[in-house]
Amino acid sequence: MTWTARQWLMSPLWCASLFTTAKSFRDNPVIGSPRLNAWGLHVARLRAAHALAAMRRRRLAGLVSAQDRAAFERDGFVVKHDVLPPDAFAALRDRLLAHRAPAREMLQGDTVTRRIALDPAFLAAQPALRNFLRSPLWHGLTRYVGSFDQEPVAYIQTILSHVVQAKPDPQTHLHADTFHPTVKAWYFLTDVAADAGPFCYVPGSHRLTPERLAWERAMSLVAAQQGGLTGRGSFRIRPDELPGLNLPEPKLFAVPANTLVVADTFGFHARGPSLQPSTRIEIWGYGRRNPFLPWAGADLLSLPGLAERRVGWYWQALDWRERHFGKRSPWRDVGLVTPGEPAVLTRA
Repeated sequence: MTWTARQWLMSPLWCASLFTTAKSFRDNPVIGSPRLNAWGLHVARLRAAHALAAMRRRRLAGLVSAQDRAAFERDGFVVKHDVLPPDAFAALRDRLLAHRAPAREMLQGDTVTRRIALDPAFLAAQPALRNFLRSPLWHGLTRYVGSFDQEPVAYIQTILSHVVQAKPDPQTHLHADTFHPTVKAWYFLTDVAADAGPFCYVPGSHRLTPERLAWERAMSLVAAQQGGLTGRGSFRIRPDELPGLNLPEPKLFAVPANTLVVADTFGFHARGPSLQPSTRIEIWGYGRRNPFLPWAGADLLSLPGLAERRVGWYWQALDWRERHFGKRSPWRDVGLVTPGEPAVLTRA
């Protein structure tokens, strides 16, 4: 390949990004180089990131029970039912579902995802929610699974399926979020039926087995030429490929409200099928940090007073980029809404 002057100037930055969360095979010709990946670049990044995550988890093991550590090692996720006493859960759910707050929505395919930031104003109005986010269960599992002593970014998230006539939601395709361990958590405020867009996960797919490494290497050779999210480093996999990796069928989390699921989203997961319009509401959190850090803590953005403001700063940055550079933010400001309202983006 003949590089332009700009590409040569950018090459030090592209090389330096190998030691960060950077994952796009299309946007970074070093990460996406078939030749370098044939020589083992992508596999080396995988091995290093997963070895460091295992080391950090050993340091954080005291945050979770031996039973939950065993479940995570086996499956890649931990499920906890009846997290709060029934009366406490009902009070929390009712207050959250009635709370009107600034929200953003994103339309993907036929599905709208709404997020309401758990910022200082929201948490001040909802002390029970603040207590939940400080509970040993949420605190311990999100840190252990994510392998960092890091406060996850948190929202009230609503998934509204089949709100427009369009292609299916791309999040219904089995995928890994990125090349390294990351954490996402779902505390369901509503019951989730098996045919109403449940979270699904391929048990054991978080492990870096020889079969997974071989599949990742093969994908890395062609990812730069792929469209959609695979080319950006979030590899998609077909269900019929799972047996070749010695993996089982996906598990659907058709669960009652008051259930918490915490998962490593390097494992293959998706939003399950929804056969009719449906609404799923949850407290949702995620954590992602530079996977090549050897230490688990020292995250300044997790400090009280900063952690709750990260979402607002992120949305402001997207708006600023749209105003000044014309790159449209996928997250549209829809004003004050409650979590269970119909999608604003699709209203006439």
